[in-house]
Amino acid sequence: MELIHIGFGNIVNADKIVAVVSPDAAPVKRLAVKAKQEGRCIDASAGRKTKAVIVMENGSVVLSALLPETIRGRTTQDEDGDEQ
Repeated sequence: MELIHIGFGNIVNADKIVAVVSPDAAPVKRLAVKAKQEGRCIDASAGRKTKAVIVMENGSVVLSALLPETIRGRTTQDEDGDEQ
């Protein structure tokens, strides 16, 4: 199990991530709103602007203040065996 730091002391299981997307597109915004209404949304942005939406295997949606590129870079570093 690999854990990825997504900002402000929050960590997710990298093996359970389905997608990391930008919240700017309308379908992604609808996905986040629907997840909030259904109680499947975890806001890990610490009150800051959401810059990435992480979709998990179990249908949960995690909001992060880090850019999707930053999160991708952290997953790539872990796959190569390098430390963060």
